Amino acid sequence: MEKQELITMLNRDLTDEHAAILRYLVHSYLEGEDTPLGASLLSRAREEMWHMHWLGMIVGRHGGEPNLAPAPYPYDPTNRATIFKSYVDYELKLVPHYHGEADKVDDPHIKRVLHREAWESEYHARKFQRILDKMTPQQAEGLPDEENELPEEFVERLQGLVASKYTEMLQHIRSSWVFQQESIVGWQLMDFAMTKMKQLAHLAEEVAENGITPRFEAGKIDLSASVGVALKKGLEDVRGAREEHIKFQGESETQKHVGLLLSLDLALKQEEYEAAEIEDWSKKS
Repeated sequence: MEKQELITMLNRDLTDEHAAILRYLVHSYLEGEDTPLGASLLSRAREEMWHMHWLGMIVGRHGGEPNLAPAPYPYDPTNRATIFKSYVDYELKLVPHYHGEADKVDDPHIKRVLHREAWESEYHARKFQRILDKMTPQQAEGLPDEENELPEEFVERLQGLVASKYTEMLQHIRSSWVFQQESIVGWQLMDFAMTKMKQLAHLAEEVAENGITPRFEAGKIDLSASVGVALKKGLEDVRGAREEHIKFQGESETQKHVGLLLSLDLALKQEEYEAAEIEDWSKKS
């Protein structure tokens, strides 16, 4: 298989895995991470993150530009039974798909990755089917039913921060994949991307706990071909995020949410640390 054909194929898979991550994350947040259903969905989302990461690493290693736009995730939202049946169907379709792709490539590492994604997708399908089989009629026929108790303006404020943090996280992930062979900075940025995933979760959970779907909508991703330019962009982003979080922390409605304030306090310390680290890396690059 030619290199560009391989990159195109894996990028298509990457968008599918990205879609699965968002679907299972959102559903987990809506159910509540501390519920059995929410915890199980969160576990599947984390496993899909590895799938996306393996594909993105291969694309970046071969000089490709990772496609960070998630594909659509088809599912029937009628009730929990139809939703989980959609999840089973989605994962089962990936099994022959990934095995078939593995048979088309010669590189032994890529072949192993694709076969692994196939049998882990089968595992996901079986886990979802077990959940479906164990549901009570009330669970199967129902949906997460939290009611929104937040002011509309505050929800929009949170949604804007969700979208901004999601974009910042994707930017770091992209840089880590693209620059993985040029500098240790690529791996260090992946560490920060993981921190941003947790910061994003704290914001998204606040939205979802009120029965609203978090707005995972990415802004423009910088496609720099230089580590130095990417670091400059990363520094601007983290400083901008910190300034916005300081402002948000001091707003009157935010002050009513103790758990959110705790998360923001931690995020501000993390962002201060990240900015100092990136500034140091920029001087050395």
